[in-house]
Amino acid sequence: MKELGISREVVKPVLKNLLELYDMNWKLIEENNYRTLADAIFEPLDSKKSIAEGSTSSNTNTAIHKKRRKLIQVEDETEPIVNLTRPGVQSDNSSSSVQRKSKKLHNINDITRGTEKIKIPLIDDIGLEPPKFLYIPQNISYQDAYVPFSIARISDRDCCLNCNGDCLSRRVPCACSRETGGEFAYTPQGLLKDYFLNTCISMKRDPQDHHLFHCQDCPLEKAKNEHNPEPCKGHVLRKFIKECWRKCGCTMDCGNRVVQRGPTCKLQVFSTEGKGWAVRSAEYLPKGSFICEYVGEILTNTELYERNKQGRKNERHTYPVLLDADWGSERVLEDEEALCLDATHFGNVARFINHRCHDSNLIEIPVEIETPHHHYYHIAFFTKRNIDPYEELTWDYGIDFDDVDHPIKAFECQCASPYCRDRRKAIAAGGTKKKDSVVKGTASGSTSRKLNYKQVQ
Repeated sequence: MKELGISREVVKPVLKNLLELYDMNWKLIEENNYRTLADAIFEPLDSKKSIAEGSTSSNTNTAIHKKRRKLIQVEDETEPIVNLTRPGVQSDNSSSSVQRKSKKLHNINDITRGTEKIKIPLIDDIGLEPPKFLYIPQNISYQDAYVPFSIARISDRDCCLNCNGDCLSRRVPCACSRETGGEFAYTPQGLLKDYFLNTCISMKRDPQDHHLFHCQDCPLEKAKNEHNPEPCKGHVLRKFIKECWRKCGCTMDCGNRVVQRGPTCKLQVFSTEGKGWAVRSAEYLPKGSFICEYVGEILTNTELYERNKQGRKNERHTYPVLLDADWGSERVLEDEEALCLDATHFGNVARFINHRCHDSNLIEIPVEIETPHHHYYHIAFFTKRNIDPYEELTWDYGIDFDDVDHPIKAFECQCASPYCRDRRKAIAAGGTKKKDSVVKGTASGSTSRKLNYKQVQ
């Protein structure tokens, strides 16, 4: 940088932010003769919001822009610029130089805007269009959704009013463990216990082996045809976690308060070829680790259906998560009580987690926190196995690729799993699906959650 006439005062703040963005990985910065550092310095001021925090004079800026053009000219006369590749991101070196010069990269230091306890960077290696949404750390109600958060609604039997300190250290588990059979679902290390996690995985993998309940007046079918709805196709009975909340006497450090404290692992949003944005962790994650909650707008099922009908044909969106785990417990569920989550316009990092059929490394588990009933609950993601650093995080949306009547058409699956349920790809290729028994077993449970999937961003 000194040879290019760039002072230390200009380099230092840029280098500091790059090291923070790349988790102190110096090799990513020094590759290709410090190309990343040069790009960060030469980038125009109007696109340096997440990199340069200082300012320079207009004369200095003009000189820097001239040197940048000169640097590009020299490189064009010698050899192609190799696109930087970070761990876990595949690249096509044959076209990397074209992509690097024709597309603008979008790197953001923290997509949460300081709303989470950790920073979650967005790292773009291929010039992907940046996502358009507002990051929120907690669910927000859209309009008609009935979600009452009231201390008065929580009876003494539904909380541990007399506890103090950490509930996991008690000899006798408190009332908040009743939902999980009188034992807490978490270990003292904040991980899910193996027996609880394995049961949840089994219930999702083989739903027909577990109890299915049917609504007398199914909100999902009623939204499709209010006057002549089809019979309920069944909903999977799922295990819940009950966390301590504000009426409990324990502290926020209690081991039974994991999801409500938000994400703590080093997550990153990164660009991919073919699948849009994705999520990974920059550190090793043991089995049973909490990743994040699926956060979005709380809608009624009717609001969701109307929103999907009114949306533009080519509009990008995320597929919603249907909160249907308790629909069968009521004889008739009111429209404002049949809820779902939509992270299209307002959401958190979970909206970028991609789908993978059957053998994903994450599982979603219902978590009850504020309310004593299951009409509204939180969707929390946990690791199904040990996760290596920079391995992409995925979860099975439960998508039914054969559901031609659904208002939102299923996307073409890019999961590359040997158990992929998108038979359209196999038919187009003239082949047949392998592991057919596994595929059928998985797909059979998706009929109860036809809205429970998200489009690749």
